[in-house]
Amino acid sequence: MTNRSPDREETTGKVIGLTGGIASGKSLATSIFAELGVPIVDTDAISRELVEPGSPCLEEIRARFGDEILRDDGRLDRDRLRRRILDQPAERAALEAILHPAIRATARERANAARRHAPYVLVVVPLLAEASVWPAYRDWLDAVITLTAPHALRRERLAARPGIGARQAEQWMAAQVDDAARRAIADFELVNDAAPEALRARIVELDRRLRRPGSRI
Repeated sequence: MTNRSPDREETTGKVIGLTGGIASGKSLATSIFAELGVPIVDTDAISRELVEPGSPCLEEIRARFGDEILRDDGRLDRDRLRRRILDQPAERAALEAILHPAIRATARERANAARRHAPYVLVVVPLLAEASVWPAYRDWLDAVITLTAPHALRRERLAARPGIGARQAEQWMAAQVDDAARRAIADFELVNDAAPEALRARIVELDRRLRRPGSRI
């Protein structure tokens, strides 16, 4: 659960975190919130911006992991880097030490700007429940939504993606915290275990609740 800061301005909108495991449907959920007019701050999109060719973060990553994580055009080979850190805690920690502070600073700046003009802002943080991530977010998020789906369904969705087999799907899922850890920090849970229309209905209902004037989370 989040720790709300006592000095938050009451005239501004809330800042809500959205998290969920790989293949839980975060992209679909985010698109539905966006269609409802909710400002979105996507940390995955920010991370891609921060590693554009010539950026300080990309130079740090290249210095730490070598030129082999770059494509021929000088851009980051995200798939190769993901395979490099899979099941390698030290490598993953090194990457996080480079990227996460810059991602957080940018996300917070954009969320604070957007909440001046909206009932709430959604900050999408896939790894929010990780022990190394959550402490840096909990003091400035007003609430957290976790998106869940059955393990078997997530594995099926992930294995259906191009170039990903069943074994790799299991590895990627095992590398993340489980749903119990996500629920432990969440104020709301959205279950994505049926057709997209079912998730949309759940999000519309939650959106109404979050927009309600004077509502307490």
